[in-house]
Amino acid sequence: MALAVLALGLGACTTLAPSTTNSFTFDPPVKAPKNPGAVKVKLSTSAQRLYVVEGDTVLLATPVAVGTASTPTPRGNFAITSKQPRKRRISSPGAGYPMAYWMEFKSAYGMHWGFIKPYPSTHGCVRLPLKSAKKIFNLVRVGTPVQIATTQPWDSTVGKSLPTLDDSKLPNPPMSYMLSPQVFSDADRGTVWKF
Repeated sequence: MALAVLALGLGACTTLAPSTTNSFTFDPPVKAPKNPGAVKVKLSTSAQRLYVVEGDTVLLATPVAVGTASTPTPRGNFAITSKQPRKRRISSPGAGYPMAYWMEFKSAYGMHWGFIKPYPSTHGCVRLPLKSAKKIFNLVRVGTPVQIATTQPWDSTVGKSLPTLDDSKLPNPPMSYMLSPQVFSDADRGTVWKF
């Protein structure tokens, strides 16, 4: 089933011209892996870029938001330990806030959909644009290796061609909407609220 969903969203990888836009318009191209068991996630905290790779081939590249200096995204080698398409934040502040397409790689740390800023802005999780989150969720599985480092080899090539995403000027959706089941139904359709 997951492969059928993935197949529908596949396209050829292309180079995107750098620009500034919001994360809801960003829809990264994705290549199907030849061997799904060889897929790895590589994250560059300095460039705020995430690469899903198979060997040296980039299957998907996306801008992300990472942790601040006081709440950094952990660096090191991890593996995805759980996947939940409809997860909510448990801790406060922000309990109940949606984290669609949750992919946990360390206890209480994960990759998930969230608003993107062009600077470190999270409490340690890796926030992904919505369409990127959905595609990555379909590419990885429990056990997929995740390497988080200051830089990655693709930062100066593929990463440099990605647009700058900035959701900071978008209005905040009403909390009643964010706490409702509708937010997940909308995310499944590739949108959230009015974006």
